[in-house]
Amino acid sequence: MNKLALVTGASSGIGVAFAHRLAADGYDLVAVGRRQDRLEELVTSLPDVNVQSLVADLSTDEGVDSVADVCASLPLTMLVNNAGVAHYMPIAELSAEKARELVHVKTVAPTMLIRAAVPGMVARGEGTIINVAGMIAFSGPATQAQLPRRAVYAGTLAHLVAMTQVLHEELKSEGLRIQVLCPGVVATEFHERQGLDLSAVPRMSAADVVTASLRGLELGEVVCAPGVEDASVLEAVSQADLAAFGAQSPELARRYRAS
Repeated sequence: MNKLALVTGASSGIGVAFAHRLAADGYDLVAVGRRQDRLEELVTSLPDVNVQSLVADLSTDEGVDSVADVCASLPLTMLVNNAGVAHYMPIAELSAEKARELVHVKTVAPTMLIRAAVPGMVARGEGTIINVAGMIAFSGPATQAQLPRRAVYAGTLAHLVAMTQVLHEELKSEGLRIQVLCPGVVATEFHERQGLDLSAVPRMSAADVVTASLRGLELGEVVCAPGVEDASVLEAVSQADLAAFGAQSPELARRYRAS
């Protein structure tokens, strides 16, 4: 029996690139997306493997639950949480509808799909989970001169980084591999759908992002940043996080005490 991967956001961009690469590696696929026509095109383009298309809107509880049911019932070898929306804007300009959509797609959906898939993976003693985030996850300290404000978007990506790191420690003894994939700007439709023209900005191809992810798994990377040449930078971020976590004390820090 072929390996089986479920890929969300499989109707365009990085999701399509994952589908084609995994199919070439002999995976059967469950391709999840909002657009039936795009999913049908994907099925037609991959005649040598079994591709099941699943139309679902991960911005809704119903959509998340329908995909979670599949994650719980099928013997998944790999889960790729790739679906995303941008909604790049300050929170004062972010509508409740867009905020809800963003949090559902990038936080609720990955959490619930992982929760559904993990028990079966643990029972089988193997499985891989890839959470697609982005380098904006590390942009919190940036000033507005360096990066426009997009607090909710950045927060959802940072959530994926921290959750992935903790899940790696929880599940590595069970034979599972967990990775968060953090590309920079990628040449896909992602930004255009938000009305952003980044055609003049240097961008990585979706195929290269997938190449980095799969090679990163071989290297044992939990945080995979395809465009970061010096991997020690990522290790320094992790060590700084641990230093802050380990520096806590039950005593009130001196700077907060009355003079």
